[in-house]
Amino acid sequence: MGDQNISIGERLKYYRKLVDNHPEAVLKVPYTSLNGNMYSYLSKGGFLALRLGKDDREAFLEKYKTSLVYAYGIIQKEYVTVPDSLLQNIDEMKYFFDLSYQYASSLKLKPTTKGKKKD
Repeated sequence: MGDQNISIGERLKYYRKLVDNHPEAVLKVPYTSLNGNMYSYLSKGGFLALRLGKDDREAFLEKYKTSLVYAYGIIQKEYVTVPDSLLQNIDEMKYFFDLSYQYASSLKLKPTTKGKKKD
């Protein structure tokens, strides 16, 4: 199944639907995080990036013939680029989104700087 050209708005629609299918996930304009660790986001370029553990990431890259995310001049080694054809298949995509959430839940709590006062 080849990728189709879908608009950023359509990708966001699929992304919201995916997040809505996970009871603990909260969409945060447009990304998800758990304990201060981001695990998915819709890039400025319009593709969905998903954070996966090493084994799941390697299997995903092999199965979907996609790549690690390249953004802001670097390769984001824990993030895979989700093909549009997979993003549009919520039933199949849900499995990987759940793996991403599980991976984020295994990471150390990342403190936030929100609400802290500077001296």
